[in-house]
Amino acid sequence: MTPVLVRPARPVDAADLRRLAALDSARPLTGEVLIAVSGGDVAAAMSLDSGAVIANPFQPTAHLVELLRTAGRPAPRTRRRARPLAGLRAVRAA
Repeated sequence: MTPVLVRPARPVDAADLRRLAALDSARPLTGEVLIAVSGGDVAAAMSLDSGAVIANPFQPTAHLVELLRTAGRPAPRTRRRARPLAGLRAVRAA
């Protein structure tokens, strides 16, 4: 199994992202972008702003796209548990 790295794109990745967009016959992604690196190459990328995805059409990338979508999803907000008796005062019997 080939190791996969999902990380934010950096300026040094610009040429790889342009190449990937050309391979996928798509426009280059803009804004914040997550990339999936497989076998040392950028194989898929996703814009966090628009959700648009580009991927290498000459290799299996569906699993990489799913990883990008999962990694790009906002973390669920944890709900504070209400303390039902927190605001009540103790009542003494007379």
